[in-house]
Amino acid sequence: MLMSPFLEEVMQVIIEERVPVITTGAGNPGKYVPMLKEVGTKVIPVVASVALAKRLEKAGVDALIAEGMESGGHIGEIGTFPLVPQVVDAVKIPVIAAGGIMDGRGLVAALALGAEGVQMGTRFMCAEECTISPLIKDRIIKAKDRATVITGRSTGHPIRCLDNRFTREIDQYEREGMAPEEISQLGVGRLRLAMVDGDIENGSIMAGQIAGAVNRVEPVADIIKDIMQSAEREFERLSARFGERRA
Repeated sequence: MLMSPFLEEVMQVIIEERVPVITTGAGNPGKYVPMLKEVGTKVIPVVASVALAKRLEKAGVDALIAEGMESGGHIGEIGTFPLVPQVVDAVKIPVIAAGGIMDGRGLVAALALGAEGVQMGTRFMCAEECTISPLIKDRIIKAKDRATVITGRSTGHPIRCLDNRFTREIDQYEREGMAPEEISQLGVGRLRLAMVDGDIENGSIMAGQIAGAVNRVEPVADIIKDIMQSAEREFERLSARFGERRA
């Protein structure tokens, strides 16, 4: 998948409007950090490795999102559980965990790994307020635990999506040795085709492995309430278990 050809223009608007906080992904935003910091913008990049985390801390970012390969969209090669504690130990700025998290159990696990918070994507795709096509929400709700696949490894920018006709075509082209540049071109416009137009077979449905656990569309407020309540239950359960052991 190609990067947006409007990246420079978008960054210029962000700087001109002095956007208070931005998150970045699918690459190294290091060259933009000085100009963003100059206008007071807090910068929180997504990282998939310790090396990039260290580099961006030195560049002056405010926090990091350590995203494991369980997440949807562009991914690295390390899972959330091994990645988060290594990033936490490698930097002094706050770390947010992402990838395979959708409820309070994941939140508690992330905190135990040293993260200050979590980022969730796939579950919030099924929020009532999310403007993606209802057909995509329905596809996520129907997903099973093995519903996602990784495509685009040959391009150097692998992507996790729900399995469909498009991902199977890409897989075939990669096995046949199609040039990475051609593979990338095939991805142009596919995200919009899915999320906006609702094409569940020919679009790129970027969603994480946790899609199999998302089972309904509900308001954002209810999602957040459920996450916090289930986290509290987990804390209580763990406190009781460790309390019994101490006794």
